[in-house]
Amino acid sequence: MGNLIYFLCIFVLASLKGVLGFEGSNVATTDLYYNGEKYGGYSSSSNSKPLMVEITFIPWAASRGAVCLDGSWPAYHIDRGYGSGANSWVIQLEGGAWCDTVRGCAYRKNTRHGSSKYMEKFIPFTGILSNKHFENPDFHNWNRVKIRYCDGGSFSGDSQHEEAGLYFRGQRIFSTAMEELKSKGMKNANQALLSGSSAGGMASILHCDQFRSLFPMNTRVKCLSDAGLFLDAVDVAGHRTMRKLFADVVNLQRVRSNIPQSCSRRLNPAMCFFPQRVISSVRTPLFLVNAAYDSWQIQISLASPSADPHGNWYGCKLNNEHCSVPQIQFLQGYCGISGALVFRSSRDQDD
Repeated sequence: MGNLIYFLCIFVLASLKGVLGFEGSNVATTDLYYNGEKYGGYSSSSNSKPLMVEITFIPWAASRGAVCLDGSWPAYHIDRGYGSGANSWVIQLEGGAWCDTVRGCAYRKNTRHGSSKYMEKFIPFTGILSNKHFENPDFHNWNRVKIRYCDGGSFSGDSQHEEAGLYFRGQRIFSTAMEELKSKGMKNANQALLSGSSAGGMASILHCDQFRSLFPMNTRVKCLSDAGLFLDAVDVAGHRTMRKLFADVVNLQRVRSNIPQSCSRRLNPAMCFFPQRVISSVRTPLFLVNAAYDSWQIQISLASPSADPHGNWYGCKLNNEHCSVPQIQFLQGYCGISGALVFRSSRDQDD
């Protein structure tokens, strides 16, 4: 039987662990809002204030060439597990789009998504990283880790641009971070979940089997991608914005060598940066969560300013109540296309 792929086209994820099949699941638990990238949005009551977790740098990574765009050390945040979760780990790969040009990456290296020098020293652990049982009943006492994103290539590039002083070392950052966490006890995990949101969600798919290979076969390992399914869709002007973006990222950052060969042997490597081209070859159980109407994809992929120079989609992008009937019909195909692509990939592997 082929790999196990789950797909939900929704906004709220309920009882993750029960669905994923980890030990000690609580199927009747309260909803878990998987909110990987929004720092904030909590009430002022002391009971709701999130745990603030300090940053940890990996200085020795520099000797491996595993550095951010500007050459600074990679970093992560960790809160230790306890009790029944002492030997369970959830790793979240931070998201934050991509940089596909030298100019864009040169700008990015002066931000927290390109340099650990600009990263927050403390970040709140919310959603799947929360330490509060009522917010995160299934994972609150696991070892919870957030790996910061500073390469601009979904943790997959391996190149550099000497003239611009840019280091595209996402693959090395991922491998080095995993080695670091194994030294912190992850090598003894009895169950582990690799998760990510947006560009980090894409990375959780691309690195899912590599993550599985870090553990003995008796360790229960699964992967979760939240909002990481980016479609090779035609935009409102009839162009394929995401295809060009991904082609530029793959070429600039030399991602090809880190894309599953089962795909790159058949297709242009840029096409293999689209998760739907890769998931059929992922052997590790994989869980996909995508919003029915992903605001980022609508604004950047489907109706970007360049595709909509006259602003006909401006109001619709901000509020769907301002969408015309044709615009609503155009958007309604999104969830169906996403689900069809995932299930077709799963079926193709089973066949």
